[in-house]
Amino acid sequence: MAAEPRLRIDKWLWQTRFYKTRGLATEMVAGGKLRLNGHRIDKPSREVGPGDVLTIPQGDRIRVVRVIGLPDRRGPATEAQTLYEEL
Repeated sequence: MAAEPRLRIDKWLWQTRFYKTRGLATEMVAGGKLRLNGHRIDKPSREVGPGDVLTIPQGDRIRVVRVIGLPDRRGPATEAQTLYEEL
């Protein structure tokens, strides 16, 4: 049985356009500012997959999203929005 596909959280955040650069996504995760399934994380190498819930600070607001899919590339915003669901 094949394992479910997963992707580094910093790469997922960048490819789904939550942060403008991958470096900024890495910095936010390393700073302990994100939560994965309710637990604070500080390692950009943590992996996410479909079904995971992320709590993401963005500017002056907090976004809670469920991962629906994994991107193949950093495409347009309309494509990126199909990979998560706002909660």
